Formats: sequence, structure tokens, C-alpha cells
Amino acid sequence: EASYKLCRVRKVFRGLRGTPYCTTHDGRTLRYPDPEVRANDTIRVEIPSGKMLDHVKFEAGNTAMIRGGNNMGRVGLIMHRERHPGSFEIVHLK
Repeated sequence: EASYKLCRVRKVFRGLRGTPYCTTHDGRTLRYPDPEVRANDTIRVEIPSGKMLDHVKFEAGNTAMIRGGNNMGRVGLIMHRERHPGSFEIVHLK
């Protein structure tokens, strides 16, 4: 476990000449991520090389941990995700 780190993807975009990039919660920028990676997914980054090993999608049925608010630290299964454009998203856990 000391050889990798879990990072949450904040943004996926294309840079100069269409090169795909993704940025993570800790400020890392990774070139050429997996095409299936989207914002809010979790990726496993190898620390010595800084390369992405694999990823977990942020979708219903996967396990998640609440990282802010009164329920911080609770772990559960993602049941439903309410999207509110221009505001916060609400994720229901069980």
C-alpha cells in the first residue's frame, strides 16, 4: 500500500493538440488517462512513477465514503445520485 495512492479526479479535459489530461484532488495532472475516467471517479496512482494503475467509477452500486459535513466518515453503497446543475449534487447512500 505504500507504493500507490488513491486520488479523486476533479476534471478531465484536452490540452494542446488534443492531448487528454485529468487533474486530481491533490493537484496531480496525468496525461493520457483511461478514456472511461470521468470527474469524481477514483484512480490509483503509482507513487514512484506517477502513472495511473486502475480506476473505480463513481456510480450506483459502488462503495463510497462521505468526506464532508455532519456525516463525514460514513461508508455505504451509492444508491442514487441527484444532479442539480449549477449547484451541489446529492448522493444517497445505504
